[in-house]
Amino acid sequence: MPQLDTSTWLLTILSMIFTLFALLQLKISKHLYSPTPKPTPTKMQEQQAPWNHTWTKIYLPLS
Repeated sequence: MPQLDTSTWLLTILSMIFTLFALLQLKISKHLYSPTPKPTPTKMQEQQAPWNHTWTKIYLPLS
C-alpha cells in the first residue's frame, strides 16, 4: 500500500492562510467608514389605544 505524501501540506496550508489574509485585507480596505459616527436618537413610540381618545362609561353591576 503506498504511503500518503504529506511533505507539501505545510506549504499548501501556509499559502492558503496567507491568501485568505490578503483577500480579507483587500475587502476591509475598500470598505468606507464614516469619519465621525453619530448616534441616531431613538424616539419612543406611543401606543395609540382606542380608549385614549374617547370617553367610555363604566357601568356598575346590578345588585
